[in-house]
Amino acid sequence: MSTIVQIFSNRILLCAIFGWFSAQVIKFIICLIVNRKIDLTKFFASGGMPSSHSSFVCALAASVAKYEGVESPFFAVAVVLACVVMYDASGVRRASGEHAKVLNRLVQNISDMDQVGMDKDLKELIGHTPLEVIAGACLGVFIVLLF
Repeated sequence: MSTIVQIFSNRILLCAIFGWFSAQVIKFIICLIVNRKIDLTKFFASGGMPSSHSSFVCALAASVAKYEGVESPFFAVAVVLACVVMYDASGVRRASGEHAKVLNRLVQNISDMDQVGMDKDLKELIGHTPLEVIAGACLGVFIVLLF
């Protein structure tokens, strides 16, 4: 069996990818409903509801549990990875986004943008609220249950 066929027949990998994809589609649909316009950049953007990072790693962990068992060392690694990613999304990355908001406001008050070396605003929506992380995690597990 060729390597490409093996990769695309890996249920665990497919569950994780579909978990990420589902979250991104939901974000795109939410943006479409709220803003009443198509914005394809939302499909690849980070931040927002639900967390695609959380969905991705929780689908990974849940599918490892389903196909390898919860006693598997692979499950342990997947759970630790999921915890680190979700902590980072709701902690470090969210704080970075809050800092970017403050810096953008400060820079707007400076008349000469070249003075601070910025030619565009910093990206503000890079992290998640705890609710967005939980929603992404639930979506990831739900995807595995449906798969």
